[in-house]
Amino acid sequence: MTGNAFTFQTLHPDTIMDALFEQGIRVDSGLTPLNSYENRVYQFQDEERRRYVVKFYRPERWSAEQIREEHEFALDLRRDDVPVAAPLAFHQQTLLTHDGFYFAVFPSVGGRQFEADNLEQMEWVGRYLGRLHQTGSKKRFTHRPDIGVKEYLLEPRQLFETTALIPAGLKDEFLRAVDKLIEAVMAQWHNRFNLLRLHGDCHAGNILWRDGPMFVDLDDARNGPAVQDLWMLLHGDKAEQRMQLEMIVEAYEEFCGFNTAELGLIEPLRAMRLVYYLAWIIRRWDDPAFPKNFPWLSSEDHWRKQTSIFLEQVNVLQEPPLSLTPMY
Repeated sequence: MTGNAFTFQTLHPDTIMDALFEQGIRVDSGLTPLNSYENRVYQFQDEERRRYVVKFYRPERWSAEQIREEHEFALDLRRDDVPVAAPLAFHQQTLLTHDGFYFAVFPSVGGRQFEADNLEQMEWVGRYLGRLHQTGSKKRFTHRPDIGVKEYLLEPRQLFETTALIPAGLKDEFLRAVDKLIEAVMAQWHNRFNLLRLHGDCHAGNILWRDGPMFVDLDDARNGPAVQDLWMLLHGDKAEQRMQLEMIVEAYEEFCGFNTAELGLIEPLRAMRLVYYLAWIIRRWDDPAFPKNFPWLSSEDHWRKQTSIFLEQVNVLQEPPLSLTPMY
């Protein structure tokens, strides 16, 4: 069974309840599904009215060693007082198994959505990202991968060539756009940055606000450049992004030095995410949740738009990178 072919069709509510019961947790409420396509995540309440979140990992995506590294990172962060949702241990184990599934149980942290337009909140996030990276730099993942062009560009390019989801009449033009984008990224991508353990997917949806930021979902944690955890917080035009970046970096550097040379990686990383995200949806197409939630993938207009987006990103990569205002 491949990761692409797998669906969660055998993960029934009774299976989830049995898995929790084996760990001594009796569910006293319904299982409320939370927004997650890659894994299956549910919130619930036990008999003592304590609230939890249980996360069932998609089989064959991460190995047990890779998931344990995610958990170890979360626990390292919590020990260093970085606000993060960390897994609970049962019999000294955070990675649990039931009926062929890996799963973990977390306390339900709750909170409001982080307000990306709130500059005060963004400053707080910058400060705590500095602390997160201070912990992340103490060692690297050994089982989890590094962010790189092979996983994010070259392997997706092979998938695009073979998939039947791209309309035949549009595939050649789309692949030419992909090749131009890969070429533009490769011209700027370099490995002259320090690798550290990252959140990896630090967008506004993975930050809650509870009198300060709370980072959730380390499922995409990898080794990579620090700027990976900063650029997805930026939005608006170049002037707005520069102002946001200056605020984030100034707060970040209260705890961790930032290599400004990494700013040149922002647009290559954005391009890599565009390509990887599209390939991710294609890989998961056999999971019924994906055709249901991404129906536009079969539209010819979608593929024309993707071709245009990739070519626009090629042009962006030719522009000077975002920079900080020199301080005198």
